[in-house]
Amino acid sequence: MAPTRIPLVIDTDPGVDDALAVLLALASPEVDLRLVTTVHGNVELTQTTENALRVLHLAGRSDVPVAGGARSSLVVPQVQRAGHVHGTAGLGGVVLPLSPAAVDPRPAVTALAELLTTSEEPVTVAAIGPLTNIALLLAVHPDAAARIGRLVVMGGSATRGGNVTAAAEFNIWADPEAAAVVFRAGLPTVMVGLDVTLPTVLTAAGISRFAAAGPVGASAAAALAQYVDHARTAYGTDGVVVHDALALTEAIVPGTLGTVPRDVVVDTGPGAGRGQTLVDRRTVSTADDAVAVAEQVDSEAAVEFLVSRLVAFGSGAQPPR
Repeated sequence: MAPTRIPLVIDTDPGVDDALAVLLALASPEVDLRLVTTVHGNVELTQTTENALRVLHLAGRSDVPVAGGARSSLVVPQVQRAGHVHGTAGLGGVVLPLSPAAVDPRPAVTALAELLTTSEEPVTVAAIGPLTNIALLLAVHPDAAARIGRLVVMGGSATRGGNVTAAAEFNIWADPEAAAVVFRAGLPTVMVGLDVTLPTVLTAAGISRFAAAGPVGASAAAALAQYVDHARTAYGTDGVVVHDALALTEAIVPGTLGTVPRDVVVDTGPGAGRGQTLVDRRTVSTADDAVAVAEQVDSEAAVEFLVSRLVAFGSGAQPPR
């Protein structure tokens, strides 16, 4: 008997690296992508939702429902978007074909709650944008939230500081109050932060491999061009830091990253530390609300996983629906 595929939801704010992560999920036979929910973040909600629809259509998966979520942060409006990183429309200046699918009429939180409540198997949620939708789910549908089998969060940093301020990683900084709610909720949470994403770099050679595999890979490679330029300026890397795709890799293949249970507190104050994830690395936590913080990564293997999946997907070796 074939192994059971992991039911998966991606909560996202596409974003170039978000789009790459969605394509990786679609290229992976281990998972069954059942829902994409969108949130404000890299660009405005209307654009993140449109981008999600178009990325799914590019991959031939317009059947996956897309539900729009939070337009703004819980308390303090996000002061800037990330158009300088992802392009003003979020996909690096690439215009993907319009999707024939309409947005799911349900709010993201409702769609997610209904899926969690009705699923016969534990659902993995990969949250690769600001955590506003997940915090709202906890507030409005706590019983449904408690059914999350695994929450894999791309966000935060234990040792490397931030990438949008000296202290804060972008997804957490975009809504620190939401992140604080999520990290203390006691859900089975994995934090995939800058500690493991920054060393994980997709080089030009890897991009060329999937660019040559077919139209999906070619479009993904084109969208990455501006992102490569940003990574060179911001991180000094000759390639793309695959933040969100690494989180999806951990969601697809649990245990890819070496994690340690830690106590995590989010700075929600108004000062220079706003959005910082304060990770207590002095000891392994035994608390009920401990977060599994990713601290070890085989970056070369993670990049090869991404590239080989996209190459196979672009060559027509698509996983079952």
